[in-house]
Amino acid sequence: MTDPNAIQPGQLDQLPDRDPEETAEWQASLDAVAKAAGPHRAAYLMRRTLERAEAGGIALPKLLETDYVNTIPTAAEPAVPGDEAVEARITAWNRWNAAAMVTRGAKHGVGGHIATFASAAWLYETGFNHFFQGKDAKDAAGSGDQLYIQGHASPGIYARAFLDGRLTEQQLDNFRQEAGGNGLPSYPHPRRLPWLWEFPTVSMGLGPLSAIYQARFNRYLTNRGIKDVSASHVWAFLGDGEMDEPESTAALALASREGLDNLTFVINCNLQRLDGPVRANFKIVQELEAQFRGAGWNVVKTLWGTAWDELFALDTTGALVRRLREVPDAQVQTYQTRGAAYIREDFFGKDPALAEMAKLLSDDKILECFHLSRGGHEARKVYAAYKAALDFKGAPTVILAQTVKGFTLGEGFASKNANHQMKKLTVDEFKRMRDLLELPISDAQFADGVVPYGHPGADSPEVRYLQERRAALGGPAPARRVHPVAPLPAPAEKAFASFDKGSGSQNVATTMAFVRLIKDLVRDKETGSRWVPIVPDEARTFGMESLFPSLGIYSPKGQTYEPVDRDQLMYYKEAQNGQILNEGITEAGSMADFIAASTAYATHGEAMIPFYIFYSMFGWQRTADQMWQLGDQLGRGFLIGATAGRTTLTGEGLQHADGHSPVIAATNPAALTYDPAFAYEVAAIVKDGLRRMYGEALPGEDQNVFYYLTVYNEPLPQPAKPSAPGIDEGIVKGLYRFNTAESAGLTPVANAPRIQLLGSGTAIHWALTAQKLLAEEWGVAADVWSATSWTELRRDALEADAALLRGEERVPYVRRALHGAEGPVLAVSDYMRQVPDQIAQWVEQDYSSLGADGFGLSDTRDAARRHFGIDAQSIVVAALAQLAKRGEVKASAVKEARERYGL
Repeated sequence: MTDPNAIQPGQLDQLPDRDPEETAEWQASLDAVAKAAGPHRAAYLMRRTLERAEAGGIALPKLLETDYVNTIPTAAEPAVPGDEAVEARITAWNRWNAAAMVTRGAKHGVGGHIATFASAAWLYETGFNHFFQGKDAKDAAGSGDQLYIQGHASPGIYARAFLDGRLTEQQLDNFRQEAGGNGLPSYPHPRRLPWLWEFPTVSMGLGPLSAIYQARFNRYLTNRGIKDVSASHVWAFLGDGEMDEPESTAALALASREGLDNLTFVINCNLQRLDGPVRANFKIVQELEAQFRGAGWNVVKTLWGTAWDELFALDTTGALVRRLREVPDAQVQTYQTRGAAYIREDFFGKDPALAEMAKLLSDDKILECFHLSRGGHEARKVYAAYKAALDFKGAPTVILAQTVKGFTLGEGFASKNANHQMKKLTVDEFKRMRDLLELPISDAQFADGVVPYGHPGADSPEVRYLQERRAALGGPAPARRVHPVAPLPAPAEKAFASFDKGSGSQNVATTMAFVRLIKDLVRDKETGSRWVPIVPDEARTFGMESLFPSLGIYSPKGQTYEPVDRDQLMYYKEAQNGQILNEGITEAGSMADFIAASTAYATHGEAMIPFYIFYSMFGWQRTADQMWQLGDQLGRGFLIGATAGRTTLTGEGLQHADGHSPVIAATNPAALTYDPAFAYEVAAIVKDGLRRMYGEALPGEDQNVFYYLTVYNEPLPQPAKPSAPGIDEGIVKGLYRFNTAESAGLTPVANAPRIQLLGSGTAIHWALTAQKLLAEEWGVAADVWSATSWTELRRDALEADAALLRGEERVPYVRRALHGAEGPVLAVSDYMRQVPDQIAQWVEQDYSSLGADGFGLSDTRDAARRHFGIDAQSIVVAALAQLAKRGEVKASAVKEARERYGL
């Protein structure tokens, strides 16, 4: 019985049927085909019809999956220009040297990966020979293409650089042995090999995410008129297993939404991840196709080599295509390791039509198809896919190239689950590989069992061809080039000096002070256009909405609607040349933006000044891996952790209460971490950061750093900058004396006990209140110091310790700054005690600290600070306790203070 409440077919389509009779005829035709020719034929006709509709621009939902065959038929493949035989020999040499390098390194226990490049060799070689533009390419404006190389394939890239004369045998022998200064890093790493690598990629998932935002930033530079890099193309080489990382697919919709046809993903579908099949019981290629097509990408599948052409020609019933679609990936891997008899029974024996087909095939033909012939292993197939990607306009392209992991390395490697962890071949395996690749390496060259490197000679046809092809494409690749960029002129001093006089009677949060500073800096005639404001959909939280109408929010489509607040002064303005990158709710996307902008000085020869402002809790904790990527890539810019601190963001609770971001930041050697207390400190730090990163760095200073500033949403009085000498130096180095009890107008009694209070960020305000309470209620003189950077103080001290080991005498700055200061030192911050405790061992005085350890909580600021024992009264009690230990106040004073303040 039919449920009268059930939704009936067609009921969801609210369009009226203008010709029900015609509709019925179409439906009847489909029923007739299914009845006469079977459901497979009906499904085939429906797919072809939908494909025709899509090609004709008829608005219908797209097919998310196509058959498990090549997107580009063999007959439609363009011829590969150049000499395919020479290219094959070049690839053979590179396969050999990549395997030899890792095997030789295995004797030192340093490891390496062989199987990945073995599967992907033609994916790279075809690109290097015909597609990847170098820095000197005619139309690439000095930028060339951006190549995101799969990390585990690095030996193959080194092997090619060796053949090209860019690396020596000694350097290959120093693969993964960098301590001596002449080694090669394991993976793509600009900080370790800055002339070769542009992008660090081995932290899986970050490569694809960064590639999307790099392609997007290229459009941003072009649309804003900074530099026309429209001829640059971004290529990201990825593994099918890597696509499981959430970052890998997080921005697919952004890429299609903005029509990034300057971007191509090449996914090496060897069907294996590190421990086994990517999708043992399913098909990863089909899954990825559906995911990318659903996100609006152009998908090109390059699955089968030319040996399969004969099989597809014999498939008059579609049985072969159906069987390929249903066999799970793990079984495809099994076919790779089994003989012809097994394949005949398990693959062809499942369908009578296939069984008949198998009778026409020799065992050699079956093994050629199932063991060797993959689309990703043939230059012609790969060339066709790459050309199709570049020819396609309006959307990014993903190429799904099927390969065999461990291809050409022998039966011991190919498709074996363990091949990711297999670091070497035996001499006999190398000899079999030599014979397969037809390389002129004699048995005598394997002296003492050492595998030789191979090179046809600097003047050989292979090397000349390789170099000629690269010259035609604009020079070597990959390559990183820091263009000779003149230092940016310093902004007008007025922008910074305006904060020196303080805020008077007005309460100002340091978050707002930073935003006011930026408003002035982006107006600078010389450098204002270089700023790249990046916000993860919280601009109004940080008081940045006033920048919307003046700078505009970047949108490649401009503003195609009338904003709801158009009649307001600070309306939501989008523009094709907009300066602000408002990323929506994605810290990962915002960080990828920041990385692209912060490295534009090298990638494009254009110094850009990005600042990314975010809830401090959702920066380092959520995207610390990208901060490492930023440091690896030698990025420059300002990260701003706003609404910082564990007790400052009232009411938000545990998940918003940041008490540890400076701890995480301190682990990154490229991050200069500051916790400024006052507006003038923010200005001084930004001014020095602009000088160091974009102006004239001092001798010994590394320009390839980035700044992390924590700023607060608590409106407080902003004092004037003290007039004492050395204040700016102290702000930058991390510590200076803000005042003494006497300069604060407090008059302690003669010979009063004295203590030094060190505070950072908003905590200095509690220390100043405690200073007054100690003087007026307990007769204690307290001097207050602003610790703008506990981390920089520690690093300076560590450098002093290292200098001692070299026989140099150096006193840490923190010790010099506190030298002669009377009494013990009590440090306090709105972070866990581990933050101020970074400097403890280099402080000569008795040292103790207070901090917000543990989980955050929702409450008022005062209640939260009392809970953590870091409010002014808690500081007083802790100060009295320190002095009581020294016998400078009565022990009873501690108990009395605790009771008086209700602690």
